[in-house]
Amino acid sequence: MRRVAVLGGVRIPFCRSHTAYAELSNLDMLTAALDGLADRFALHGAHIDEVVGGAVVTHAKDWNLAREAVIGSPLAPTTPGITMMQACGTSLQGALGLAAKIAVGQIDCGIAMGSDTTSDAPIVFQKKFAKRLVQASRAKTLGGRVGAFKGFAPGELAPLPPSTSEPRTGLSMGEHCELMAKEWGIPREDQDALAFESHLKAAAAYDEGFMDDLVIPCAGVFRDNNLREDASLEKLAELRPAFDRLGGTITAGNSSPLTDGAATVLLASEEWAENRGIPIQAYLTLGRTSAVDYVQGEGLLMAPTVAVSEVLNQAGLALQDFDYYEIHEAFAAQVLATLRAWESEAYCRERLGRSGPLGSIDRTKLNVKGSSIAIGHPFAATGARILAVLAKLLHTGGGQRGLISVCTAGGMGVAAILEGAKAAETSHEVRGAA
Repeated sequence: MRRVAVLGGVRIPFCRSHTAYAELSNLDMLTAALDGLADRFALHGAHIDEVVGGAVVTHAKDWNLAREAVIGSPLAPTTPGITMMQACGTSLQGALGLAAKIAVGQIDCGIAMGSDTTSDAPIVFQKKFAKRLVQASRAKTLGGRVGAFKGFAPGELAPLPPSTSEPRTGLSMGEHCELMAKEWGIPREDQDALAFESHLKAAAAYDEGFMDDLVIPCAGVFRDNNLREDASLEKLAELRPAFDRLGGTITAGNSSPLTDGAATVLLASEEWAENRGIPIQAYLTLGRTSAVDYVQGEGLLMAPTVAVSEVLNQAGLALQDFDYYEIHEAFAAQVLATLRAWESEAYCRERLGRSGPLGSIDRTKLNVKGSSIAIGHPFAATGARILAVLAKLLHTGGGQRGLISVCTAGGMGVAAILEGAKAAETSHEVRGAA
């Protein structure tokens, strides 16, 4: 099995929906991000074995999104593009699939990516009217086309608005997270404090230049426009609950916003990286996808607790054996519920099958450059963003390993472990000597 190198990632700034990218499509944004990756790693005209990614909110015409983005980019046109989707875990899942192929020698390099826009959400007709249109398009005569609209009522023209509600429950992700916040007793003050820290950390990351090679300008935007350097606990406390008006604790301020954006990350074998003279930032060593039965009452966004537990078992590691933790901030309440679940002896014994709690983490190591509440969350792009950030943290900070946890719609979660390149070389040399 070959080691899988993470060479780095590039994304465009993330922007709140219906703002700077209101006129851009998923294809526009994804191609722009690929352009930036090609520029950074001198991939103009380069053949990449596989480019994998997709979008959650997408039009039927974008069934070939990944391939079309490749064709519009500077990559060699011989590069295949594979479109896939696992909600908010899309680009991280894409990276794990590529990593498996690189590890066994099936391919040498790949790009994982994702894009999403709720500014360009598809609007569809009611099913009855849609059937009329299909019938009319298949009719051979004028009479047949006119006949398709027999009995037509104006109400059929009412479009079906786009929705991110869970099909099995009819509840939005925010409503589900409110249930989790109540179950785990997550106070509003703690949620606001986490959101406040996310903004401060993300702003500092830009100010110190950490984002300089990770984010490229797009449509005249140079940094994430949801980021609030002037965020304060007082302002956050003034916001009203967004999903449960009477007794809720989740607000627009302690949730990730609807966001437009795209992100990419480059993975390869060590040999491919060496041949192209690209430094290795980290190694993607393990990944795991898990799911919970949210339809029967489990917390919709609790699956990462399971995925992390399982990947730790695979790796033979404890939860505390990491220098960095990247937990996607869909909601502050979701992050805090995850942490509390790992600290719960009953939950870890009954749900995770462990003899005791996973325990607490050092909160100073959590999302040290900010995360989705401040930066934004274009669903399919978030995994690639996090993967690129963690790889760079391990490369520049000298850490040994980092843990990724991403919750997704459908009651699923994706977890991954990265090992710093310098730490990996040391352990590799030790194993060789032994």
